[in-house]
Amino acid sequence: MNIRRILFFVTFITGFLLQVPAEARQGGREKTLPQLQQEFVNLGFGMFIHYGMPTFMDQDWSDPDAPLSLFKSPKFDADQWAKAAKSANMTYGCLTTKHHSGFPIWNTKTTAYNVMKTPFGRDVVKEYADAFRKNGLKVMLYYSILDTHHGIRPNQITPEHIQMIKDQITELLTNYGEITALIIDGWDAPWSRISYDDVPFEDIYHLIKSLQPNCLVMDLNAAKYPTEALFYTDIKSYEQGAGQFISKEHNKLPALACLPLQNNWFWKTSFPNNPVKDVNELVNKFIIPYNGAYCNFILNVAPNANGLIDDNALTALKEIGKIYKKPESLPQVPAHADPILSSNIAKHVRSNSSWSDDMNIMDFANDDNFGSSWVSNTVVKAPWYELNFEKAKPFNMVVITEGRQAGAKYTLQYFAGGKWYPLDVDRKEGEGRVHILRFDRVWAEKLKLTMQSFSKPPVIAEVGVYNERL
Repeated sequence: MNIRRILFFVTFITGFLLQVPAEARQGGREKTLPQLQQEFVNLGFGMFIHYGMPTFMDQDWSDPDAPLSLFKSPKFDADQWAKAAKSANMTYGCLTTKHHSGFPIWNTKTTAYNVMKTPFGRDVVKEYADAFRKNGLKVMLYYSILDTHHGIRPNQITPEHIQMIKDQITELLTNYGEITALIIDGWDAPWSRISYDDVPFEDIYHLIKSLQPNCLVMDLNAAKYPTEALFYTDIKSYEQGAGQFISKEHNKLPALACLPLQNNWFWKTSFPNNPVKDVNELVNKFIIPYNGAYCNFILNVAPNANGLIDDNALTALKEIGKIYKKPESLPQVPAHADPILSSNIAKHVRSNSSWSDDMNIMDFANDDNFGSSWVSNTVVKAPWYELNFEKAKPFNMVVITEGRQAGAKYTLQYFAGGKWYPLDVDRKEGEGRVHILRFDRVWAEKLKLTMQSFSKPPVIAEVGVYNERL
């Protein structure tokens, strides 16, 4: 074979490989979600890395119009980060690719406001991913939906914004090899107020799975959703610094808990001289007991403005590594319901009910707020609750979240073509107060719950109705 043919063959093969999805290029095979969830829990302990424009502003949320000239990091060394993680017996890293102020730290084609246009001018995501893989560590990425620089914020979401989100996620999951998990933030949280309707969760979820089927999707939404089910996430996630603590005794879902090594997520000028958290407490109060409760623990370590981890943090990580050794095997995650991914079509539709407590009327059971409830009046013997969609809509899942005193039994009916029909439920899933009911798709104008037996007046925090993709 002559040189010209060899060059043609190499060029053809290279071009072909670049068109193959990332996970296929890595030779991986698609795994089931329970397999991936167990593998994630088995990782045990990892490093969260908050690094970006806030690093240079002494803030956790930077000015969304911060000048690009601020980003310099003259001693940047992602290999130092990876070796520090290894010293603590961590198994993976997770880097903030874009935080809430909308500054991407990778070579993106979606905006000129990015790290490549700064004096630093290097692809941080690439250097991080290469360094962690070289050191035998898994690679995860963090991505914020909220983006104040580009106007991706409440009441202003446009189709162009949604396309930008899709394009950025596509870049991250195409150009940087195998990504074990994508941790998403700033989405349907009480403080971000961007709903799963504004930016459709199900569309983004299926995009991620189409790019990398083995990539777990994790949304940091525990501030809003009950702990008993996987609402809009493959892994239940708890931000302990925001007061979200997992129950070591009662948790039965694959979980993640996070905490910063110091008082903030991004580096502050005070960090080199301020004490870090007690390493014995981190290991013995959080990491080890959480590992025994199906929970992976991720500790945030913030590199400084030079692009290096400070000496006091490096010392703490080495001390952690002396105390913590990941067990050879961790508990098997109990069987649990599949994640809830679709938009809730019951949210804010017209509702009705039997006589209720005056201060807890029917509207509270479909107000998209799990902290409020519809409460049946104590004298009602056969309470009922009804949703009216006005016109026929398709759905194949109902999720009933009771109040703290769960235990009522329900029958369900749907109204179509002028008649009520019993709803035959194929799968009843869920733990505690959350009941997930999946069934063959129906078209209905109304849905009615009738309580059959209960020891105390029924309390319903939310009734969700979904048309789930099959």
